[in-house]
Amino acid sequence: MLPRTVDAVVIGSGPNGLVSAIGLADAGWDVLVLEAADLFGGAVRSEESDGWISDRFSSSYPLGVASPVLRALELEKYGLRWAHAPAPLAHLMHPDDETAATIHPDPTDTAESLAVDHPADGDAWLRLYQFYVKIREPFLKSLLTSWPPVGPGLRLARKLGSVGELARFARFMAMPMHRMGQELFEGPRGRALLAGNAFHADASLSGSVSGTMGWLLAMLAQDVGFPVAAGGSSSLSKALVRRAELAGVLFASGIPVTGIDVVAGKVTGVRTASGETISVRRAVIADVSAPTLYGELLPAASVPSGLRRDLERFEWDYPTVKVNYRLSGPIPWRAAEAHSAGVIHLGGTADDLVHLSADLDTGRLPSAPFLLIGQTSKADPTRSPAGSEAVWAYSHLPRGIADDASADKLAARMDRAIERHAPGFLDLVVDRDLQRPTDLTAGNASLGMGALGGGTSQLHQQLIFRPTIGLGSPRTVVSGLYLGSSAIHPGPGVHGACGHLAARTALRDASLVGPLTRIPTTTALRRLQR
Repeated sequence: MLPRTVDAVVIGSGPNGLVSAIGLADAGWDVLVLEAADLFGGAVRSEESDGWISDRFSSSYPLGVASPVLRALELEKYGLRWAHAPAPLAHLMHPDDETAATIHPDPTDTAESLAVDHPADGDAWLRLYQFYVKIREPFLKSLLTSWPPVGPGLRLARKLGSVGELARFARFMAMPMHRMGQELFEGPRGRALLAGNAFHADASLSGSVSGTMGWLLAMLAQDVGFPVAAGGSSSLSKALVRRAELAGVLFASGIPVTGIDVVAGKVTGVRTASGETISVRRAVIADVSAPTLYGELLPAASVPSGLRRDLERFEWDYPTVKVNYRLSGPIPWRAAEAHSAGVIHLGGTADDLVHLSADLDTGRLPSAPFLLIGQTSKADPTRSPAGSEAVWAYSHLPRGIADDASADKLAARMDRAIERHAPGFLDLVVDRDLQRPTDLTAGNASLGMGALGGGTSQLHQQLIFRPTIGLGSPRTVVSGLYLGSSAIHPGPGVHGACGHLAARTALRDASLVGPLTRIPTTTALRRLQR
């Protein structure tokens, strides 16, 4: 039996929803998490069968390890263990290359890998990493722990040391990946590492802020690696659930929420598919997509006409095609460094990836797609029987194209791309499980069109424009209702920041001083979006 009234309901049990629930419960609220699927975890979920473990959505978690939000939860006390491959990342540029641009655990070794083509690039990498280490703590706190990031931002400014350095850093963060790579490195390897990491998101590689994405993921790979959760990605979700249960959170799975009740502009409860109504005393936090919240769950009368018009222009990130391979042995890469890497980028030089990015933005299915490949057995031998390999690969369809026929065509090209870099690969395939965009969305309704990021990462849908024109806050036009998914700042990634910000905002709004911030911002939102 579900409780009839609680302080707060959290809709959805992805990592953001779980972090929200923990934050509220730690503050003494009674919290109910309602999950439509039979299992908790959202897009952080794995399956085990016949000795093989497959991560069904996300898999590598550099932001999960580095996030101040998740670190504060001490999930290792609740069963989580991170597993690392001998090398975090190798980027393969040409099929006949016997070496790769490689991020090694030791930055000096990484520098040597980049210096092969141009000696100065090794020193450039070390300088870049030293700069990251200098600003790492205030930068990550600015990005992930508060919005607007006033306190962490001031600490970051002090680390930078002068107004001039702050201005240079702002320019650095705004640069397109392509330009950033040209300014930092003389040879192709360093530029390719930035480009491949930038391709984890969907910002055009010649567009603003794509450099930030490439730089941050490259630095995280050097800093914390590209780890997986030992035993499968569900281990991360299970640790979050255990932490939440110990805080007093109640969980119910297999219960879709079909509506959110609003009276006089304030949230009052939620309705489930089985006809039950759960009333809330304080808040509802929705770990769902922006189109789902505003287009399906809220009463139409509660959504201003301007917001509805803006959401008609809402842009998903690239549709994803994922192939999960069971292999009888390791992939026979030509490039020696690839044999020990947990993650492989396969897709050419930085220039090649700029052209590929343009194809995806203009509706062309790439003939030579970029692949992000996870060799999970390299990091975690429990993923497959002894001597075998569990490997996944994902690539992207052009923006707005998510049909099964296009997905099948791209998947066949993905097979051939790996074979070109590792002759004999196809002979090792024991089983091949294809997840099309339609499959990803069926498995998690928040992944609209098979997009993994909750909406494009391009600048026009970031910061105060995420998910649409607003204040960059988890607050919505309904008092007591908060959007706590990757649809809000800071967006994609398994870092828990979106859920943390939603819970933090809800707690502040419910405090004695809450009306001083809640009423003006909610009123401003309604006026801005009417």
